[in-house]
Amino acid sequence: MAERDKPVVILTRRLPEPIESRMAELFDARFNTTDKPLGRDELLAAVAEADVLVPTVTDRIDAAIIEAAGPQLKLIANYGNGVDNIDVEAAIARGLFITNTPNVLNEDTADMTMALILAVPRRIVEGGTRLTGAERWPGWSPTWMLGRRIFGKKLGIVGMGRIGTAVARRARAFGLEIHYHNRNRVSPKTAEDLSATYWESLDQMLAHMDIVSVNCPYTPATYHLLSARRLALMQPHAVIVNTARGEIIDQKALVKLLQDGRIAGAGLDVVEAEPALDKKLLRLARENRVVLLPHMASATLEARIDMGEKVIINIRTLMDGHKPPDRILPSRL
Repeated sequence: MAERDKPVVILTRRLPEPIESRMAELFDARFNTTDKPLGRDELLAAVAEADVLVPTVTDRIDAAIIEAAGPQLKLIANYGNGVDNIDVEAAIARGLFITNTPNVLNEDTADMTMALILAVPRRIVEGGTRLTGAERWPGWSPTWMLGRRIFGKKLGIVGMGRIGTAVARRARAFGLEIHYHNRNRVSPKTAEDLSATYWESLDQMLAHMDIVSVNCPYTPATYHLLSARRLALMQPHAVIVNTARGEIIDQKALVKLLQDGRIAGAGLDVVEAEPALDKKLLRLARENRVVLLPHMASATLEARIDMGEKVIINIRTLMDGHKPPDRILPSRL
């Protein structure tokens, strides 16, 4: 670390007040008081000065920005579970540590995933907006706002890591059958507890599921993992839920299948190229064929504070001359 009384820590976005206060005590912390995403020139200026950069998913830390970093930069402490916004290989080649904030978003993300699993087939958002819209609610009718039962349906989880497993526990309580595709099988005990069926073939699993939940990390290997070909394997009554990253699904293909009625619905907390929104996807949401959320699956005060505490631990561990506990290695991508 640079020879200063306190390391210069530059944060690209506002964090919860308890975290910013603690950082101000421990570090020479520089805050983004506007909370607007930093432009490229501002990121270049930040890496030229910082000992530690604390970016978020809204910041693209590419090889050119890393190359422009000053010799004092030692750590990019990402405020987020993923690191797909950072060129990790370029950073490691430069001798930088990269850290993230794992294992503190599992329960909140699983809660929101379950909310979307309920919201899409049961038409919850559509029903709520009928009460607040311009059209008067005519009252209860036996055939009005009919959705689809989820009890007894097959849920296919793409990515059975910590979040996927947390989703499975919730879904099991709602009476869903648990199926999953993953690089590796879960432990025998977990499989037994969840009565989970492992599918080695993602294609085969998609073709047999009523609901598909995307919970795998976004890496170069999972870009468009759910491609046009794979999405077309899903049954016409099936719905898909994504609380991971928008780029895991071929969004253009998904929109086309939804428009054609070849997939019944979708619940998306994330989209490709956010915050930009595809006009066709927005139209589907207005037609109540898609439930869209603004990347808020992990948006609880508790999660954001836990994330900030992880960042602080990683910085302080490096300051003390040790390797940060949440460092990212290329083999983990």
